[in-house]
Amino acid sequence: MQIGYPLRIDARGRTAETLDAPHLRDLIEQVLFTIPGERVNRPDFGTGIQQLIFAPNSAELAAAAEFLVQSALERWLGELLIVDAIEIESSESSLQITIAYTLRQTQTQQVEQFFREV
Repeated sequence: MQIGYPLRIDARGRTAETLDAPHLRDLIEQVLFTIPGERVNRPDFGTGIQQLIFAPNSAELAAAAEFLVQSALERWLGELLIVDAIEIESSESSLQITIAYTLRQTQTQQVEQFFREV
């Protein structure tokens, strides 16, 4: 069991917990949507992907965003997962990120979608 994200109190009045697979999804979400410089003791943590939402859509932007996400996930969560594929879709003020990955510990494959509106 891991501490749930976002941090919250459960029905028992204790810190909410989560299983390992949902916890890994929470960790991926933290890496994706944390802006570099946002964390005091880890100023380089995160991707800054939210800054790309308002950039004009293009093949180059999509490739840059995928590279940005893949490198951040490999750097911060590389011990826990192997990134298999990343797909990023941006439209107006929203961003949808689909990540296919393999858990290193169990060798099981997962696909998760993350959505953010600005």
